[in-house]
Amino acid sequence: MNLIAIDIGNTNINIGLFLKDAEQSVQTVLGDSTKKLTQTLKDIWDEIPISRRSKQGKRDGVIVVCSVKPQWTELVRKIAKQELGERIYVVGENIPYPMNLSVEEPEKIGSDRVMTAVAAYSVAEAAVAIIDIGTAITIDLVDDKGLFLGGAICPGFEISAKALAENTAQLPKIKIKKPKLPFGKNTKDAINCGLYYSAIGTIEEVIRRYAEKLGTWPQTVITGTAAKLIKDDCGFIDSYVPNLVLKGIALAYRKYIEEKSV
Repeated sequence: MNLIAIDIGNTNINIGLFLKDAEQSVQTVLGDSTKKLTQTLKDIWDEIPISRRSKQGKRDGVIVVCSVKPQWTELVRKIAKQELGERIYVVGENIPYPMNLSVEEPEKIGSDRVMTAVAAYSVAEAAVAIIDIGTAITIDLVDDKGLFLGGAICPGFEISAKALAENTAQLPKIKIKKPKLPFGKNTKDAINCGLYYSAIGTIEEVIRRYAEKLGTWPQTVITGTAAKLIKDDCGFIDSYVPNLVLKGIALAYRKYIEEKSV
């Protein structure tokens, strides 16, 4: 299976190329950079081999999108149609979720959360907590039967730093980095420590409460753009897996094709 998996987030668009089910490359583009997005999609599509059965030189691949931002979904749909002559498949619309959801409003859940859960459970095959650190921090839980139970959503580093700067008189906006000390000796370092360690503490506390509910500590997987920053200070995390959403997209499409062929 040859596939371009596209994870449309609130800030960035991650694009993964899978050839014969194997991940080949991942590129990240700012969502508001239409020119760069168009060129990137064209370049990646050109790496898809041409179908041996096509007399028109049609490429043997599909484009599958997981999105939390509808306007960027439509942008990708437009680029695919006009520049590549292809349609896109959207997870949660054209592609059903390959996992049962035990939530009150399944139609409103972020498809990226489900895709990370699908990818993590496919490996763990046991209860698993998935932490995705991006614009927001999501901490989701899947039980040992593969049922998505729900999760917690917190502001990410950028949002938290912006909120402090905009709602106080003298606190500056900072970029979060790994602290050298657990306490700051100036205002910027104090903010950095507060936001950095509060995120880690929140994640650990939420997972502890998940464990109390389950009766066992779940496997834990961390992913997302800022996961690399904090993973080494999260001793309770079992695995760090970059681009987990893209892996979930590929799995969801594969299951969709398998079920259609039955």
